[in-house]
Amino acid sequence: MKVAVIDYGRGNLFSLGQALQTAGADVELADQADVIRNAECIVLPGVGAFKDAMMGLRERGLIDPLKDAAKQGTPLLGICVGCQMLLDVSYEFGEHEGLALIAGAVQMLPRPRPDESDLIRIPNVGWHEIELASKEPSSSVLLHRSWMYFVHSYAPRPRNAENILATISVNGEKVPIAVHRDNVFGVQFHPEKSGTAGLDLLGRFLGNAQKLKR
Repeated sequence: MKVAVIDYGRGNLFSLGQALQTAGADVELADQADVIRNAECIVLPGVGAFKDAMMGLRERGLIDPLKDAAKQGTPLLGICVGCQMLLDVSYEFGEHEGLALIAGAVQMLPRPRPDESDLIRIPNVGWHEIELASKEPSSSVLLHRSWMYFVHSYAPRPRNAENILATISVNGEKVPIAVHRDNVFGVQFHPEKSGTAGLDLLGRFLGNAQKLKR
C-alpha cells in the first residue's frame, strides 16, 4: 500500500519511513495538497510543540487537504504531536486550534504530588505498558499490554470515551494515549522507536487501511 507521510518541516521522517517500509508500506513524502488528496493512506508525524506543528501545516496549505482526505474515508494515523493535532484544541503554551477530526482537547499530563515516591517525571520519557480500552481484538490496531516508547508532556483527551483506544497510568491517573474515530487513528507514543511492538502496530494499521479502502 502507498502511504503518504506528511512532510511539513517537523517530524522524525527518516526512521518513521524506514519502519513503515519494514511493515510493508510504499512510502512517499507528501508536502503538496494533491498528493494528500490522492493518497491511499496517510501518516501524520510530529515532534516538538503543537503550535509550531499546526503552523507548519498551515504554511504549506495542508490543513484543508488533510481534513478532506479524512472525511472522504482515507485511513489516517497521527503519531505523537500528529496524534494531538487530530483533536479540536491544545492548551500547550496557550490555546491553539487543531484539525478537529476527533472531539476533545490536548492537556498536560498529571503531575506527581510532593508526597509521592513512585512518580513519573514530566516530560514523560521512556517505556510504558499500554492498556486497551476494549479487549475486543477486532476493535484495535494495538495489542493489549504492549510496551511502547514515549516522549511527551501532553496527551489527547477525547470528549467521548468511545474515541479512546488505549491508556497508560501516569501518576495515579489513566491517561489516553491512543485515539480513534472511524478511519482516523492516533497514538501518542513513537511506534518507530518501539521495536517489534511498534512494527506490529504499523503492520496492523496498514492491514486495517487496506480493508477500509476496499
